[in-house]
Amino acid sequence: MFPVPTVKQVVAALILRDNKLLICQRTKDQPMALKWEFPGGKIEPGEEQVAALRRELDEELGISATIGEKVTSIQHHYKSGGAVELHFYRVAEYGGEMENRIFEQIRWVDRGELPRFDFLDADRDIVRQLAEGKLLRN
Repeated sequence: MFPVPTVKQVVAALILRDNKLLICQRTKDQPMALKWEFPGGKIEPGEEQVAALRRELDEELGISATIGEKVTSIQHHYKSGGAVELHFYRVAEYGGEMENRIFEQIRWVDRGELPRFDFLDADRDIVRQLAEGKLLRN
């Protein structure tokens, strides 16, 4: 019998501003270096999803976010054997001056441009759906 891989619980923000989405590029020192992703991160044991996302956005971008509705959840199994369950939330409002604290770069992009970026495998399906105008209302 094979061990069941633990599924890492992760939250991610779909931050909208002027009909553009914020995307972030991992640094060359991180796993899956220089891939693009949506800001967010791992949920700590006993932490609620919304609280985890608020904490991650403060740590990564220095903002105090108002977390909106959950947009979707997806599960992805990497070829290496790891698995993640991603919970995507809409963020339409935040306070504070956004600053890039941990990423190679951050960019605001139109939805239609999303597929041009080299996203993490786990994000590719949602990237396609967002680019097609699905999932988020303006």
